[in-house]
Amino acid sequence: MALDLASTQDLCALAERLEASDEYRVLRRLHVPSQYEADDGQPKKTAIFLDVETTGLDAARCEIIELAMVPFTYAQDGRIFKVGMPFQELREPSHPIPPEVTAITGIDDAMVAGKSINMAEVAAFIQSADLIVAHNAGFDRRFMEMFCEAFTHKPWACSMSQVNWQAEGFETLKLAFLAATAGFFYDKHRAVHDCHAAIELLTRPLPKSGQRAMAQLLARARAPGWRIWASQAPFEMKDALRARGYRWNADGVGAYKAWTIEVPDERKDDECRFLQEEIYGRTQIINCRKIDAFDRFSARD
Repeated sequence: MALDLASTQDLCALAERLEASDEYRVLRRLHVPSQYEADDGQPKKTAIFLDVETTGLDAARCEIIELAMVPFTYAQDGRIFKVGMPFQELREPSHPIPPEVTAITGIDDAMVAGKSINMAEVAAFIQSADLIVAHNAGFDRRFMEMFCEAFTHKPWACSMSQVNWQAEGFETLKLAFLAATAGFFYDKHRAVHDCHAAIELLTRPLPKSGQRAMAQLLARARAPGWRIWASQAPFEMKDALRARGYRWNADGVGAYKAWTIEVPDERKDDECRFLQEEIYGRTQIINCRKIDAFDRFSARD
């Protein structure tokens, strides 16, 4: 059977034959539906999946070059229903885009020349949203709060850290690899494509627990947690802190210019014990504050 003459049905049959052989693994291109679950009349809320492409990793110094936001409706049990029309805009930064960023994203200076993102339009787009979701919300939220104040008043969730992918058999948290493990591929590293891929993952049952990924994300987003600062930690302990997941709050945004981490409620005591025993080597007061979805992942105090 010639592939160039094959219908979609023929191609699906070929893929099934390859997979049945145990010698091949087939990835299918993501085709985004306008609706996942049929409307059953249950109360629904609106979330926005957000992704930004930037000139670098430091929100205090780097700039947004692309913003995508995809709205979708969901129920409290994690079912996802309609997927709405996306907001997607490019933005020209004040300095040339680094070559390494262009290599990853495909966005170059010519593409963003003269482009801007209207802050009022962004604020209006998220006004009715009950939740903002990002894959690595600790990165995206910092950029968005500096760009548009409206994001400081919204609860946030993270599809990377608030779904236990590794316990479900996924070996990495990178979005493209999660998608590949789940059996599909997409045009990665453009913001709107990343949003659609992440929403697709959230609709699926997790392979071991059977729980919907969105349901697990919502449960963790609703749970209280703690922001902990390793204030005045010895410089030589920076690698140990980084390895444990701490971030350096370089500009002192928030309460302390220090290494900081956000942990769930049940990990607070262990984290304080780790700092006292492994970092400071003595008993001392640990700076910490209880947080929820409205301030989790934010650089604000």
